[in-house]
Amino acid sequence: MSMFARAHPGRTRLIAALARYAENRVAAVALTLFLLLALAAFAAPWIAPQNPYDLAQLDILDARLPPGSAAAAGELTYRLGTDAQGRDMLSAMLYGLRISLTVGFAATAGALALGLVVGLASALAGGSIDAFIMRVADLQLAFPAILIALILLAALGPGPGKIVLALIAAQWAYYARAVRGVALVEREKDYIAAVRLLGLAPPRILFVHLLPNCLPALIVVATLQVGAAIALEATLSFLGVGLPVTQPSLGLLIANGFQYLLSGKYWISVFPGLLLLTLILAINLVAERLRVLINPRLDGI
Repeated sequence: MSMFARAHPGRTRLIAALARYAENRVAAVALTLFLLLALAAFAAPWIAPQNPYDLAQLDILDARLPPGSAAAAGELTYRLGTDAQGRDMLSAMLYGLRISLTVGFAATAGALALGLVVGLASALAGGSIDAFIMRVADLQLAFPAILIALILLAALGPGPGKIVLALIAAQWAYYARAVRGVALVEREKDYIAAVRLLGLAPPRILFVHLLPNCLPALIVVATLQVGAAIALEATLSFLGVGLPVTQPSLGLLIANGFQYLLSGKYWISVFPGLLLLTLILAINLVAERLRVLINPRLDGI
């Protein structure tokens, strides 16, 4: 072992993990693409040619211009065209990407936290408590996630915070099921029996001893659910029950241009749709590579 490896074991393990991940070129390209999209979304206020939320920068004379058109006033060139409000499509897509990623990650984090606690508690408690919690999760999983989110948003109304709550309520059961399955296996191992004999409190057993052994499986589930949350939010916004028109995500941008498709103004809907497809595909490819790395027996399946 080199002196660097002895001095920085954590960094060495990270480099080794990245090297193993990069062995799959498709997954490496997908991760690079996702990071570039996330960076572009974060930097949208600085790199976007126009602020699509600033009415002072919009001109109705620039509405529905094709890609490559020049603005009616000023030196701005609309490289991807404009929408019905005269917004630069490139700018609107960058800001929409930012909103979609924010909602997707916030909903995933909330659903993961809730499902993690419920799943661990269910596995550790066992008996009738475990049966009751799992029947509730089964009941929710019997309904499509979009149906649950639609019902909640019909009561709550549109808005970023409300759609995040709706997505958390629609997705927590996936995590609860996944973590319970892993925790049931870990619960029967000797180290759990030992800490129980020591009289440790259940919360300590849950978060100090069970949780670290459940994290690898949850990483894959969470990565997949980020893509699912983004797709679900886009569907809800497309249907008009997700985000308000003043905060358009990629789904709402697609909806705004849908009515113009038959008139030949394809760019208003197609470009955001391609960006959404690319984002979700990149996330799913990253999740697939993580799944194989965590469980090498799945390679090739």
